[in-house]
Amino acid sequence: MRGRGFTLVEVMVALAIVAIALPALLTSLYQQADDTAYLRDKTMAQMAAANKLEEIRLIVAATGSLDETRDSGQSTIAERDWFWWVRIQKAPGGLDSLYRIEIDVAAREDNRERPLYSLVAFEAVDLPAAGGVPGAN
Repeated sequence: MRGRGFTLVEVMVALAIVAIALPALLTSLYQQADDTAYLRDKTMAQMAAANKLEEIRLIVAATGSLDETRDSGQSTIAERDWFWWVRIQKAPGGLDSLYRIEIDVAAREDNRERPLYSLVAFEAVDLPAAGGVPGAN
């Protein structure tokens, strides 16, 4: 009469399946953790860029003007330092009152060429009041 249990071949096949599946599962788990960290960092970089854009818009609202310039600095969000670079230039198309604002944000200062997040916005300054025509008196 045959005894109950697994044969050596069955045990070896089961171990081989586990040995193949476990590293693939761990690799997938590590990749998911890395993706989550990347998305968290990208969200924080987006917040830093949005904050800088609001600062620029507040300056425009207070002064009524905007200059073509390049600037850089650092912000702290979620207890981390974020490095940003701003480039403001006149927008293409010949409108003197429209400016293109580009803000790049990175987690490290030496990552200027590969920012984590880039924001491009347009800001109008010194526009006539509603219904007004530029140059008309």
